[in-house]
Amino acid sequence: MRYSVLSWSKFGTFLQDSWKFAGPIFNVDCVYKDSSVLKSIKFPHSLCLADPDSEPTFSVLHMKDNRPVVEPTVEHTGSHVKWRVSSLSPVGPIVQSLQPVAHHGVVLVYKEQGSTNLNSYSFRIYLATNNSSDIKDIGKEVRSSKKSYIKIEKPPTCKLDEKRYRLVTEPDGEISPEDLPFTLAVTKLKGYFEAFFEQPPPFKLSLVETESDLTVWSATIREGDCVVNTVVKPRIRTDSRKRSSSASEEEVINKRARWGDESGQAPGHDMLEKQLLQVARRLGKMWKQVAIVLGLSSSVLDDIENTEKDPIMQKLKMLVKWKNQTVGKASVRHLCDSLQDIMEDLPNEVYQTLQGRRGCR
Repeated sequence: MRYSVLSWSKFGTFLQDSWKFAGPIFNVDCVYKDSSVLKSIKFPHSLCLADPDSEPTFSVLHMKDNRPVVEPTVEHTGSHVKWRVSSLSPVGPIVQSLQPVAHHGVVLVYKEQGSTNLNSYSFRIYLATNNSSDIKDIGKEVRSSKKSYIKIEKPPTCKLDEKRYRLVTEPDGEISPEDLPFTLAVTKLKGYFEAFFEQPPPFKLSLVETESDLTVWSATIREGDCVVNTVVKPRIRTDSRKRSSSASEEEVINKRARWGDESGQAPGHDMLEKQLLQVARRLGKMWKQVAIVLGLSSSVLDDIENTEKDPIMQKLKMLVKWKNQTVGKASVRHLCDSLQDIMEDLPNEVYQTLQGRRGCR
């Protein structure tokens, strides 16, 4: 199985009446096998099912021959829906409800870079459902901005209802807009809070329901959170202009030589487990999304988490599973090519490690 995360901004127009998206939408295909061998798939959803008396009925939006079809699910849990495969094409969980629906949500914080005033700090704060499609759309919007931003890593998850929220800060900052609706309406451009401070950190940010004054999320941004200490990943070059020699290029060449000497492998050969371990150590919190993109099922991830408690070993076992199902093709180049769609979302160190193995260009 191979998954890639798609955007609801492309398919959301097919959700009519009271239908709402309930999780990420994926493009799914089979690798090296006929799709008829696949009987069912479990997709993650982001709905909060805390109230047993108001459990929704899930369905999936399935694109068949570029036409939308609503299909039933087999069953659901607190985190996934199970769908019986009819054909392979874009599929995502949806729910029909006339009432507001509570979601497992995330609050994403980005700091503006490059300000000429060293004592001023500007942030964007986004609200989103906890699903890969929404988060990926926000990442693309931030990267396309005329200004440069870094993501501030803070615990993001919270419960979000379809209500209005306001941002409260300590000390007081300039906040715009005054409040913001959390909505499941599918839009290309996401709304966000902008927070501006004319003094150094720390800053405490709190997300509060406008109507009830209930705080649903808070985090403190400290000085160390605002420091850039990683190398920005270079974009893939599309021209043939010759690059000038530099110390950084020599360092990359040296890295390539060291990796090649240690393994004794040509770049197209399957990766060794010690090389997969180097990648695993750098994956961070994105490893489950990497697993889905590499074609591993959620049940495989559940098995790994149940049998292995060490986080790094969980990531290594995931990569070994990928290697075992792509024997003869589990090269650095193949891994890098498979991750191209999400490479910009991964930690910089992943790109640097694969580049050092002559996998990424």
